[in-house]
Amino acid sequence: MNTEKNSDHRVDKEKTAHSRAILFDRLARITINSGGVAIILAILGILIFILIEAYPLFISSKSILKTEIPIGENQKNQSVILTGIDDYREIVYIITDSLTIDFISVESNKLIDSKKITDQPASLGIMRLVGSNDASLTSAARNLRNDFVALGFSNGKSALIKIEFNVSFDESNNRVIIPKVELKKIITLDSSQKAIDKIQVAVDDQNQPLLIALTSDNRLIGYAEEYLTSLIGEGDTLEYHFELSFEETDQISAIALDNHGEKFAAGTTTGKLFFYSLKDKSNPELLEIIKVGDTDFTSITTLGYIFGDQSLIVGDSEGNLNSWILTLDESSATGRKLNKVHEFPRHNGAVNGLKFSARNKSFISYDANGGVHLNYLTSERKLFDFETKQNIANDVAFAGKGDGAVILFDNGTLAIYDIENPHPEISFKTFFGKVWYEGYKKPEYVWQSTGGTDDFESKFSLVPLIFGTLKGTLYAMIFAIPLALLGALYTSVFSHPKFKNLIKPVVEIMAVLPSVVIGFLAGLWLAPVLEKNFPGVMLMFFILPVVIIVGVYLWRSFHKATGIYLKLGYEILIVIPLILIGILTALQLGPWFEYTFLNGDYRLWLADYFNQNYDQRNSIIVGFAMGFAVIPIIFTICEDSLSSVPDHLKSASLALGANRWQTALRVILPTASPGIFSAIMIGFGR
Repeated sequence: MNTEKNSDHRVDKEKTAHSRAILFDRLARITINSGGVAIILAILGILIFILIEAYPLFISSKSILKTEIPIGENQKNQSVILTGIDDYREIVYIITDSLTIDFISVESNKLIDSKKITDQPASLGIMRLVGSNDASLTSAARNLRNDFVALGFSNGKSALIKIEFNVSFDESNNRVIIPKVELKKIITLDSSQKAIDKIQVAVDDQNQPLLIALTSDNRLIGYAEEYLTSLIGEGDTLEYHFELSFEETDQISAIALDNHGEKFAAGTTTGKLFFYSLKDKSNPELLEIIKVGDTDFTSITTLGYIFGDQSLIVGDSEGNLNSWILTLDESSATGRKLNKVHEFPRHNGAVNGLKFSARNKSFISYDANGGVHLNYLTSERKLFDFETKQNIANDVAFAGKGDGAVILFDNGTLAIYDIENPHPEISFKTFFGKVWYEGYKKPEYVWQSTGGTDDFESKFSLVPLIFGTLKGTLYAMIFAIPLALLGALYTSVFSHPKFKNLIKPVVEIMAVLPSVVIGFLAGLWLAPVLEKNFPGVMLMFFILPVVIIVGVYLWRSFHKATGIYLKLGYEILIVIPLILIGILTALQLGPWFEYTFLNGDYRLWLADYFNQNYDQRNSIIVGFAMGFAVIPIIFTICEDSLSSVPDHLKSASLALGANRWQTALRVILPTASPGIFSAIMIGFGR
């Protein structure tokens, strides 16, 4: 009876254990499957997040016609000289030849204010200079950097005004915009009282103006103010009147002044471009004359400096639109030369005008056949065509934030547009092609997403990132694979078990160091140390093998002569001191080597012989840092693979007369090669 009870109890226990095992097996299966599915979902989530973040890069730019304001009926017997819009796109203004500035609400399409320029504080002067001679307003130009507008009159006079929009909030927290017009200065540009056909203005940070005008008798005249401070702190404002020289046979058809008042360009009806330097206000200098048009019948119809004042946009009578920049050129007498950098999609007619954004490198171009394009400098893209209903644009104004525009059409209508232009600088060429950026001598691959100023030209070439990643990975693997693989081979096959039990945990602990920390230490600590001792570090690759070989040879001669041997697996006690001796020797010889063979300075030697500048944070630093990061991974997996080779294979090799080194190379390494390959691939992924 007791035997049967014990047997039944044992069976019950076995059934319980079996049921428990099945339960744990199911739980384990569910946990593993859930974990696998969670990992897959996490990876998919990361990919979806990346796609969501990258999607705006590929959204096409577009314009939306917000409203149209008919102004023809209110402007009888008046011509609109200039249009503008406030930063919030709520108020449009027009300047007419009757010396009025009308402010129109975009929401209600109604006139909300009209200011007579002659009603401003300096009205007596402008009445005397303009009204007494029945002079009319013939030209106007806005400065891109601030709110100044220059007015040119038919009697050679000019007025500098400032148009501002004061923003406040009422009791209901609604935005209230109040326009303000201030007459700053009246200037006599041409004493012979010839009409000002075209005018350009630049105003510096001290409100000192520079104006250049084209007169009706084909002369380029200018006026500039310059504030000079003496050594004792007292200042004085100097005034300059000048005339720019060019060939008398040329008829000037377009002018452009940069917004800082340092460069000026004039185009002719025969396609010539005159380029001037205005850095010396007392003595402007003609730097270069180039032929821009394809033929003598190609006239330059419009010019303008884009935001940043580096690129000059040129439009001609054939509809061509391109940009030019001033680059360093040793062959030029001035050391600089104008080069055509970008070509934009061609217009169907003569390019009549250009307007530029004050936020980025976008600009609007409009032609004689009704085409109005939004373009972007760096990507050479025509982003879109504005809806014009076949009307011809007479003037265009960009909103201050670059998110809107107002176009004055020849039928007397003001069209207000919203602009959606999220990433105009993105194109296949800017990602993967060479681009000629402002300030560069030639087209290059450059990644520089941010700059120190708002007029910075973003550079988004992915080629340096891809190539740099591959180069850094290559150097890291070149550094890591030999050390990790040979270290694992020594630890697994040759070292004494005491050293193996010490080395492997230490190396595995290295894997817990985050890559960010390693990169931080490499950039702030290792990079300056390497820069200081670069010749000595390079000598290590030659001196260390020599020192180790000579040291081992001397040790073998010593133990043969004395009969003193190290215990098997203790060879590392000899190699480590030899490595330290080699490193110290290389560092000590570094200055001598630099002085003797590298002309005393390795940086100058690299520049002279290889045309390369030493960068403190270079690929060698990346190789050391990332190599240090992947060594623990490769070492651990390789060591496990080598240690997993069956002992009977090792014993058979040794029994057939092979030594330990032959066994390691011809038996252990080939057998463990799949694991070694996996280790290298995992290290490559890291």
